[in-house]
Amino acid sequence: MKTYNDIYLGARNALREHGVEGYNLEARLLVATAAGKTAQELLRDLPLYTSPEVAAKVSELTARRIAGEPVAYITGSWEFYGLPMIITTDVLIPRMDTELLVDAVKELLNGRKMDARILDLCCGSGCITCAVGRELPATRLVAVDISAKALDVARRNIAANRLSSRAICMQADATSSPPMSMGQFDVIISNPPYIKTSEMRKLDPSVRDYEPAWALDGGKDGLKFYKAIIKYWKELLRPGGYLLFEVGEGQSESVKEMMLTGGFRSVSCKLDTLGVERVVAGKM
Repeated sequence: MKTYNDIYLGARNALREHGVEGYNLEARLLVATAAGKTAQELLRDLPLYTSPEVAAKVSELTARRIAGEPVAYITGSWEFYGLPMIITTDVLIPRMDTELLVDAVKELLNGRKMDARILDLCCGSGCITCAVGRELPATRLVAVDISAKALDVARRNIAANRLSSRAICMQADATSSPPMSMGQFDVIISNPPYIKTSEMRKLDPSVRDYEPAWALDGGKDGLKFYKAIIKYWKELLRPGGYLLFEVGEGQSESVKEMMLTGGFRSVSCKLDTLGVERVVAGKM
């Protein structure tokens, strides 16, 4: 019989030997998932003996990770802005860069428009909706995506984070006119697909082979969704409302120019931790 600590150490060493950077954290997540425990419960129970079935499950999950499958898809969960998020292969895994969008919305609204109505366009897992809803508890939110499966994940995350009274999901295509009777918004946030089609095959295998291509592919120049959202969705903004985008590296100047041409003013950028212009915001 092995203890939880024994199988954790085995998984950790295997991940480290195969070049997985976050081998300590990922090994804990894999063991916790196999054991049906939270990370905190696993830490508590590390000295305890476990069953051969759990040890075998850890070996299976570790092999999947070594083969390249992202740990978030293996465990079915991830963390975004300090919140637990349900993750399936129908949605992108939330990135730390995207947390900058939440920071930017907070900076715009705190002390100014605390009860804003906010649209999260191309919402995916609903991570932005959940984080903004938690950080700004008087806001009302609408999460929109073209994928019914992604919206199902978003609804589950909204419910799990106790935001169902203030957040709803709607299916719509961000590259065409919005549905009638959506009403107006104080803020539109979007982290749309922005990878050039020609660059999709060059992505890291953990992204290219596992994450949904439709949520990554931004068209020939990577700007398809920005053009469409500015063209069709700006009409939903109240006068003085804000549009905020996450953009890919090297895209900020093009997006800023599109926003200025589209009638936005006070267009600005926010840098990520590597100094990349990651968020572009403009006022209607």
